[in-house]
Amino acid sequence: MPRITPFLWFNDNAEEAVDFYLAVFANSTRMRQLKTDEAPAMTVGFQLDGQEFIALNGGPHFSFTPAVSFVVNCDTQEEVDFYWDRLIDGGAPSQCGWLTDRFGLSWQIVPRCLPDFLAGPDQEGAQRAMQAMMGMIKLSIPQLEAAYNGTAAP
Repeated sequence: MPRITPFLWFNDNAEEAVDFYLAVFANSTRMRQLKTDEAPAMTVGFQLDGQEFIALNGGPHFSFTPAVSFVVNCDTQEEVDFYWDRLIDGGAPSQCGWLTDRFGLSWQIVPRCLPDFLAGPDQEGAQRAMQAMMGMIKLSIPQLEAAYNGTAAP
């Protein structure tokens, strides 16, 4: 078990959330489940693409905020589109690649090349890319690249 494991507090739908996340991320699995007489599952351990999590049915006392989010690093626009489309199902978009899923958990769907555009050697290109990103909901690699290069977006 890793030293640090994110622990996610759900009202009463931890199992539903885990099933949803397992369907989104490849190489993922349910690991262990603690059941009690009061609830079908008190906690559910799971892995998403190698990262361990624990989900708790803890009741309505706490809820998620965007102050904590999970970043999904994507190699291609197809990956950005894939994760965005699946995680936003029943949720809500935000800005700059952020979304809130149907369970209230915040995600950032980010192309791995984003730091190259925002901190690249061309200062003016980096500023253009930052301005482009700030105007986006879902991030677009072609649009970010065009902004950085100072060319028309495809």
